[in-house]
Amino acid sequence: MRHHDEDDTRKPAPTLWQTWMSVLAAFFGVQSSANRERDFTRGKASHFILLGLLATALFVGVLVGIVTLVTRLAGV
Repeated sequence: MRHHDEDDTRKPAPTLWQTWMSVLAAFFGVQSSANRERDFTRGKASHFILLGLLATALFVGVLVGIVTLVTRLAGV
């Protein structure tokens, strides 16, 4: 009889694209339970942490850019 854990170890880890999409879905809180299960059973935490930090830096950069643009256009 095979165990569920043995089946998970034979499946490949999430690709970079799947990991990136999981991080973005987590940002918005819309991650599916199937993807969350895949991420926790086969994904590496370091990959999610690094991409999460990158996504946060991009988000902050976009916000700073928008605020800078708006303040310049407003003449402040």
